[in-house]
Amino acid sequence: MSMTGTERIAKALKREEPDRVPTMELLIDPKVREVILPGASYEEFIEHMDLDGHVLFDKVYSWKYETVDEAKGIVKDQWGALTQFGTELLGHPVERAIKDEKDLDRYVPPDPDDESRYEPIKQWIKRFKGERAIFAHATDVFDIARESFLGDVLYYEAMVENPELVDRVNQIVLEYNLKSIRNQIELGADALSVTGDFAMTKGPMVSPKHTARFLTPATQKQVELGHELGVPVFKHTDGNLWQIIQLLVDTGIDGLHPIDPMAGMDLAEVGAKYPDLCLMGNVNCGATLSWKSVEEVRQEVKECIKKAGYGGGYICMSSNSIHSGVKPENYVAMIKAVREFGKYPLDLD
Repeated sequence: MSMTGTERIAKALKREEPDRVPTMELLIDPKVREVILPGASYEEFIEHMDLDGHVLFDKVYSWKYETVDEAKGIVKDQWGALTQFGTELLGHPVERAIKDEKDLDRYVPPDPDDESRYEPIKQWIKRFKGERAIFAHATDVFDIARESFLGDVLYYEAMVENPELVDRVNQIVLEYNLKSIRNQIELGADALSVTGDFAMTKGPMVSPKHTARFLTPATQKQVELGHELGVPVFKHTDGNLWQIIQLLVDTGIDGLHPIDPMAGMDLAEVGAKYPDLCLMGNVNCGATLSWKSVEEVRQEVKECIKKAGYGGGYICMSSNSIHSGVKPENYVAMIKAVREFGKYPLDLD
């Protein structure tokens, strides 16, 4: 008897074997979806591809934006930063919200209890509950505090010169996130995703010492809340994590995404060192999904499942997201290959 997507995801996050390797994504760009299934809603696309779960990414589904310059695609995000949107699904910050520490004295954070934020997740729960895993989502504190509040330079300088400022900003974001997470899970989300990069291709964005001081404590509090409310939690961060991966594991996460192949992260190596961690990824969304052949996609999916799928505890996904540069036929080939090679018991030798 086949399992539901909800059951598959739950099994994998518990490091158990479902009936087949589950698959899902953080985001799937509308341009890719439109080629595969023209005119369909996101929900219809998920059903068409028979995905086992999906993340309701907060920047897309629940954040509030105020238009500043429509012609240039500039908006003010809910934290007060200016963000520019182009042709991609997510925007890029262009001006921080906090110019001076005194700005915090009169700062009013966004309201996490604004019920309109939760209309999308209510609709997805109504449609998918019990069939496909619904992931609550929070952009991690470091990502928001660095990008929207202080900007990279000021945030990094303050870690050394004014750590109290970093703590203060982090706390504002954390309090919002914790309330948002609680609201999403109490509405019926099955699991929690916390996303935001801590590393780049060659290594961490900040030292392990500063990661432990300023980054992972907030992550841990979000993980602890998810567990307190009875749901598993995965953390997304691109980059080469080897210097800080133990710090991430120590936050209590159940899963780690995407085990970035472009940064030298290998599924088998991570799995061998952290056998209690659900691995999520890592079909290369750069070369493989963007311009290689369908057969090369198929073989990479097979290799990923071979490295990480035995014994359960693996969710086959792209190495970040299905961005606009992904060839639609390659994403279709990826999903077909997961079905072909991912049936338990695995026999890929």
